Amino acid sequence: MNDLRVVAFDLDDTLAVSKSQIDRRMAELLGHLLTEVDVLVISGGRFEQFQTQMLAHLDLTEEQRGRLHLMPTCGTRYHRWLDGDWRQVYAEDLSEADKARVVAALTESAQALDLWESKTWGDIIEDRGSQITFSALGQSAPPAEKYGWDPDGSKKKRLRDAVAAKLPDLEVRGGGSTSIDVTRKGVDKAYGMRKLLECLDLKIDNVLFVGDRLDVGGNDYPVKAMGIRCVAVTRWEETADYVESLVDDLVKLRAEPA
Repeated sequence: MNDLRVVAFDLDDTLAVSKSQIDRRMAELLGHLLTEVDVLVISGGRFEQFQTQMLAHLDLTEEQRGRLHLMPTCGTRYHRWLDGDWRQVYAEDLSEADKARVVAALTESAQALDLWESKTWGDIIEDRGSQITFSALGQSAPPAEKYGWDPDGSKKKRLRDAVAAKLPDLEVRGGGSTSIDVTRKGVDKAYGMRKLLECLDLKIDNVLFVGDRLDVGGNDYPVKAMGIRCVAVTRWEETADYVESLVDDLVKLRAEPA
């Protein structure tokens, strides 16, 4: 515990219900945690999703904002609070040619596997600059619909494998409950974590990761595979309980005589 410098989190189904705003309890706990250590949020959504789901509901001091690190689109982008605003540190954008290939592969594969749904909420395929995301029920599907679409993950696995075969030079992985994410090769959450270690001059032992997709094939698994300490959760309430206990431990540790 003495070496802990950063606690990293997934967003959807770890800090909040998928595509929903963060609960007040979780928001307050993140504020308490940011008093003790730096916090990273790394997830598949765009920066705008981070803003509406989380940032708009956090009551933070300037110092706390300075300790908050944001990596949208699975670590392909990095934002920090600098000079009074959120500034982009890097972005690993796809080329326009690659984007077109990805959209074609996702569309063709989903249709061939009968996974192109007729009832959807919002765009099925979204260009996030550094990531193309396929959402089977659309970007704004209700959480209940999303959780019921593929409870065992078999649909996503079939689609992921089909798309990966068409795009061997790119990174194709399962995302959230209904999504497939495509980025440049080797650019995933482990890439984001390595960039964070480099930017903050940290070692693996200085970081703890909390996520709901730590199983093999899950989009959080690359973080576990690189050797970072991980805590698996299935919903935001579990995360809140864990963070509450962690903050208590960190406060007690800080109070101990040197």
